[in-house]
Amino acid sequence: MIFPIVVYGDAVLRKKALDIKKGADLKTLVQDMFDTMTAAHGIGLAAPQIGKAVRLFIVDGTSLDEEPELHDFKKVFINAQLLKESCDPWEFEEGCLSIPNIREKISRKAKIKIRYYDENWELQEEEFDGMRARIIQHEYDHIEGKLFIDYLTPLKKRMLKGKLADISKGDVDTEYRILAPLRR
Repeated sequence: MIFPIVVYGDAVLRKKALDIKKGADLKTLVQDMFDTMTAAHGIGLAAPQIGKAVRLFIVDGTSLDEEPELHDFKKVFINAQLLKESCDPWEFEEGCLSIPNIREKISRKAKIKIRYYDENWELQEEEFDGMRARIIQHEYDHIEGKLFIDYLTPLKKRMLKGKLADISKGDVDTEYRILAPLRR
């Protein structure tokens, strides 16, 4: 099933997501999330973006031909805990399915260490760097109730205020279905 994407202004995007009971059957939800992300042409999707305030996110960078290190980067993260961020921060332009048509340069640390359960409920602890780390950090922020625009300067946020208000009302063109909190 392909879910509509919850967009900016919905309270679920600002809640710290709850842990999922260990061993829960998530196969259908994970597949639905991959289907939803693919239909929206995304490279990551967190459960809050489909209205579910649980600690689950997926990533799939395999479609990014210009990033060879991502050709096998497709993972499921359940109850993830970011353990460490390290190395010098670097800027890169990010976007988000929940904030359509807005892209901004965001500074993030280049390396992370994260503990999570995979789709088979096997505990993993891994380090990632570069684009892999950035994609994970972006999705991890979603389960912590953060959005990439939270890293912008107050001036930049003020400049985006009108566009963000339009997104909340559903006044935005997307190639995918959205759930806008203030849609009339």
